Formats: sequence, structure tokens, C-alpha cells
Amino acid sequence: MFENLSERLSGVFDKLTKQGALTDDDVKTALREVRVALLEADVSLPVARDFIKAVQEKATGQAVTKSITPGQQVVKIVHDELRHVLTGDTDPGALKIDNPPAPILMVGLQGSGKTTTTAKLAKRLKEKEGKRVLMASLDTNRPAAMEQLAILGGQIGVDTLPIVKGEDPVAIAKRAKTQASLGGYDVYMLDTAGRLHIDQELIAQAAAVRDVANPRETLLVVDGLTGQDAVNVAQEFDDKIGVTGVVLTRMDGDGRGGAALSMRAITGKPIRFVGLGEKMDAIETFEPDRIAGRILGMGDIVALVEKAQETIEAEQAEKMMKRFQKGRFNMNDLKMQLEQMMKMGGMEGMMGMMPGAAKMGKQMAAAGMDDSILKRQIALINSMTKKERANPDLLAASRKKRIAKGAGLEVSELNKLVKQHRQMADMMKKMGKGGMLKQAMKGMFGKGGGMPEGMPDMNDPKAMAEAAKALQGKMPGGLPGLGGGGAQLPPGLSGFGKKK
Repeated sequence: MFENLSERLSGVFDKLTKQGALTDDDVKTALREVRVALLEADVSLPVARDFIKAVQEKATGQAVTKSITPGQQVVKIVHDELRHVLTGDTDPGALKIDNPPAPILMVGLQGSGKTTTTAKLAKRLKEKEGKRVLMASLDTNRPAAMEQLAILGGQIGVDTLPIVKGEDPVAIAKRAKTQASLGGYDVYMLDTAGRLHIDQELIAQAAAVRDVANPRETLLVVDGLTGQDAVNVAQEFDDKIGVTGVVLTRMDGDGRGGAALSMRAITGKPIRFVGLGEKMDAIETFEPDRIAGRILGMGDIVALVEKAQETIEAEQAEKMMKRFQKGRFNMNDLKMQLEQMMKMGGMEGMMGMMPGAAKMGKQMAAAGMDDSILKRQIALINSMTKKERANPDLLAASRKKRIAKGAGLEVSELNKLVKQHRQMADMMKKMGKGGMLKQAMKGMFGKGGGMPEGMPDMNDPKAMAEAAKALQGKMPGGLPGLGGGGAQLPPGLSGFGKKK
């Protein structure tokens, strides 16, 4: 998401921050490049024009050119304006799912991923907000559309309205409303038929369903890869049906992301969620602050901590910490950490949230570092006996040959793994003695809202850059098996355990 835009902007800002003193002309030249980068990312011309105008007004003049770090000041102004464009003038707040059963109407074009998004959202409401959800498919046009929603419902453990052949969408909506009231559901979601731009009949059908259900939220599902046309789709749906929020799908693809930047500014409708893949949990709330940070290469440490909290179990983590403090760190522990990284989205998923990730990602790609390294290392550990995993000192040359052969890999790869294990064991011992592990645990599972103490302000590029440098300075080892250095993880996020 936004990879090309992020790359272009980081190039522009690198020049600015290296320059020291800045003149007004330097700022104007940089902003011209920013404007080109926005247009190349498929941001609409009026939005790009207004964006540059707003930044230029704040970035030229003595406040910036005379400041101690003028380059950083400009980056901060661009970040704040980017956040403003993504947020809009009013904060939409949380989804309106009060007064149960609250109806949510899902609308969109054919093939935008509406049915899958309905199921993803239902799963999220059930698991994260503890809501009882009923899903109903109103798509009588597409073959097996109703069956698809029923199958997805079965997979995620969410009830779906029983299918009655021959019913029209309005009748299904009425039946869903009745069943949701009688069944004690908090939310019922109506998945309407996808339509083409020109299909007036289906638009009228969706409007009739809206009148019957009187939805608390009408969410428009738009394919993020459609670029500027996504904005036109949103305007048309809003005119005919009325939209309260947008869900952008396929934002993990190679689309240029301009639709997201234009959507809020042109339509005035908030982007509620973004779909980031095919899996049922691949949906995130759209957080303008954090998206702006990712675009400008500042990473998203908050999301990284959240992912860690979701996949690490507190009790298991506590046990692991006690072991580490005593200097016990064997191959079983290393395997748990590798599996933890895979759960958190693998190397690519985690690195995408780290400050300066774009540049680091390129270095990793050039060195051939990807998730296959983690898989190979897990295979090597799986080839060891229980005794060897518990006590890696037993690994003599003959054993190493057997283990490497069992994993279908070279002994040299096993040697790298053993060396990395030693480095990590030493690091865990030092962190345990220095109290860093306790601090990390407190931050992740304590009462402080899940954020480690002293977390830098995500809106301040300078603070984020300093935090990234500080983290890199603290970590003696690198990611497991990568030979140290290079791509480091913040203390406490390398995964203390795995779910039972």
C-alpha cells in the first residue's frame, strides 16, 4: 500500500533533511516534486493542488527557514497535512451499532469484494467487540452468492439468515430484521447485489432495501485498485443511496493508493476499513495518523505492538520471560520466536511497520531475505531430536550433517542458525539482567493501554527517527538467522511465546 508514493517522498525528504539551511526556493522545489509524486500515485489533480497550496503556506517563511531543523519541519508539515486530508474536517467516530439490532447495509460494484468484506467485518465485530452478528445475503442475481455468504459464516462462526428461494431482496431484508430482533442479535448485516455503473434497476433495489432497513451505517465497498474511478463510484452511490463510510479492498496489492487520498477530500466520506488480503482477519481500521506515518516511511510501531498482543499469550510470555532471565534459551524457544514472526505477517509484514522500512526492505530483498529463511530455519529445528533442541551444545559435526540432510539443506545454513542462537541467548541474558524484558512485558500486557512507556509521538518525524536510531543502538543481534545487524526488532517484539 502506497509503496511507490512512499519511495518518492522519502527521496525528496532525504534531500531536504541533508541540506541544513533551507531557502524558500528549496522548499518550493521540493514541493513541486511532492506534487508530481502525488499525481503519479493517482491522487486527483484538485486534491494534489490543494494539498501543495496548504503545505506551501505553512512551509515558507521564517518559522521554517530559520528553525534549527528546517528539513524536519517541512516533513512534519507535510505529515500533518497528509493526516488532515485522510481524516477530513470531522471525526466519524466508531461504527454506529447502538440500539440493537443495528442494521449495516453493504453496497458496491460487482467484484469489489463485498461478500468477503461483509464476513470479515462480521468476524471483527464478533471477536473484537463481542457483538452477536447475523448476516443476510440479498444478492438474488449472482449464482451461489447466498451460499457463499453461508459458507463464510460457517468458517467464522457467525449466523447467516436461512436461504428461501424466490424471495426478492426487500422481503429478505424484512425477514432479516425480524429474525435479528427475535434472535437477540446486536447487529445484522445486509449484503446487497453488486451492480455495474449503468444498472439503474439494482440501484433502485438497493434504495428500496435502505428504506425498509433504515441502516445505521451504509458502507460502500470499493476496489482500491480502480484508482480515481473509485472516487466517482463513491460519489454516484452517495447521490443515489447515501453512504456513511467506505471500505477499500485489495490495499495490499500494487495499486498506487491515490484513491484513498482523494476519497475523503472529494466525497467527504470517511474511509472506515481497508482490506489487506484474502484471509478472514485481513481487515484493518483506517487510521489516518498511522497511514500518514507509513506513507512518509515513519513506520507503524503501534500496529506492530497490536499484532504482537493479538498473537502472544500473556501467561505463556510470562513463563518464557522467567526462563530468559535465568539465561535459558534453547532451540525450542528460537522455534517459537520464528513461528511468532510468521504469525505476525512474516518478515515483510513486520518490516512494513518499522521506521525507515522502505529502505530496509530493499536491502533485505537484495540480500534474498524473505519468509523462506524463517521456514528453512524452522525445518532445521524440526530435524533435531528433543535432546538436541533442549541442549544445542550437543550439536557436533556428525549430528549437524544428519540434521541438515533431514531438512534438505546445507550444513552452512545450520551453522548460521547455531551462531544466531548463541547471539540471541547472550542477548536474552543481558536483557533479563538489565530489566528490559520486564519493561517490554509491562508495556505489552500492563495497564498502560498496551503501549510501552516513553513511546515516541507518531506524528513527530524527528521523534520517530530518533526512536528508530535508539532502538537500533540497543539491539545487539539482528533477526534470527540473518547474521546480526541490519534489520532489528524493537525490544519485546521478537515474540515471547505462542498461543496454546
